[in-house]
Amino acid sequence: MDNLTPKKIVEELDKYIVGQKSAKKAVAIALRNRWRRQQLSDELKDEILPKNILMIGPTGVGKTEIARRLAKLAQAPFVKVEASKFTEVGYVGRDVESMIRDLVGLALTMVKTEQMEKVQEKAQALAEEKILNLLLPQPRPKRKISAEDTEEPAEEERQSHDDTREKLRTQLREGKLRNRYIDLEVREKVMPFGVISNIGMDELEINLKEMLGNFLPDKPKRKKVKIPEAMRIIQQEEAGKLIDMDKVTREAIERAEQNGIIFIDEIDKIASKGSSYGPDVSREGVQRDLLPIVEGSTVSTKYGSVKTDHVLFIAAGAFNVSKPSDLIPELQGRFPIRAELDALGKEEFLRILQEPRNALLKQYVALIETEGVKITFTNDSIEEIASTAQLVNEKTENIGARRLHTILEKVLEDVSFDAPDMKASDLTVDDTYVKEKLGAIIKDEDLSRYIL
Repeated sequence: MDNLTPKKIVEELDKYIVGQKSAKKAVAIALRNRWRRQQLSDELKDEILPKNILMIGPTGVGKTEIARRLAKLAQAPFVKVEASKFTEVGYVGRDVESMIRDLVGLALTMVKTEQMEKVQEKAQALAEEKILNLLLPQPRPKRKISAEDTEEPAEEERQSHDDTREKLRTQLREGKLRNRYIDLEVREKVMPFGVISNIGMDELEINLKEMLGNFLPDKPKRKKVKIPEAMRIIQQEEAGKLIDMDKVTREAIERAEQNGIIFIDEIDKIASKGSSYGPDVSREGVQRDLLPIVEGSTVSTKYGSVKTDHVLFIAAGAFNVSKPSDLIPELQGRFPIRAELDALGKEEFLRILQEPRNALLKQYVALIETEGVKITFTNDSIEEIASTAQLVNEKTENIGARRLHTILEKVLEDVSFDAPDMKASDLTVDDTYVKEKLGAIIKDEDLSRYIL
């Protein structure tokens, strides 16, 4: 984080997201403020709370992508939730605190993976020894018949065993035994299935199975597997034994509390206009449930209590029907930073198709190239695709950059289907080709609504 200055953060985001400077600037400052807070004294550090962000803009302009890339850049636990999920009726609606439990679960996975990577070398050495023991068991001591006999194997026999073991070790490391099968005993828990059958209770059932799993005995099971697979299984088991899970849990909770980022999408769907009855009551109820989490509270999870005071919340919504002022005042106050994202037009579409590291055209060219077919897009064809995307967005619903996926899929539909039979061939996509594939659809507005 020392080197991630706001300018550097924006530069990194620019590699994947076109435009939206104000939103990038807002999230860059918020992320840098986290680092600044860590440099302060403990007394002042606890007093400084994160400045949560509210992104306002139509769908498909990069709101989710900005938050996701920011979390990846900061190597922070990241959870995306839809606010509308909390308004659904009955068992289907989710508990608001579930976002914090998800965040801690992700943080635990991150920390556990990091710790296991640190002990992989030692785990590999232990796994290698176990595989060799399975391939060449230790010689059994001879049964003692008379007083002169010993139970120890003869020196020559032990030396021969050691020599054979070293030869097997060399073959194992060189991969010469990769096709050989061995019997491996794995331990797995007998999990109860069908604990709860009501629709919408999947999450509770998973938690119950995890809880019951601690009380159920491990059931040994023998499997016949190839040596590389056996090595992977044993290595994971040994790595799990080498790490301290209590330390991992403590670090995961701390990481979730100090570095966690939660992206609340579709927050405009829970904005109400103050009706005293009907669905608006439910929406306002969800806002009031969200308030203590965003404001800072303690949430109980199966790994321990988690404080949400310093979790960064980024909310987003199109606000095409409601307005940010329709949110309850207390919740508005918890999102002091507002970032408006611009709608995308032809110029932005042209850049999205070509500039980012994961540009759409690069993705499609790489996918088709796996079949031995090389596709080249002319500048005219790229312009035509961008113009078509803008036109369809204007005539139908504006879904932003997601329209480019739909159009490119339609343009390359025949190529994708026939590619396996077009070995080692080149294809140039020009504006005539694009018009041929899309012309009839665009002219018929009803057809355009269904297909594009």
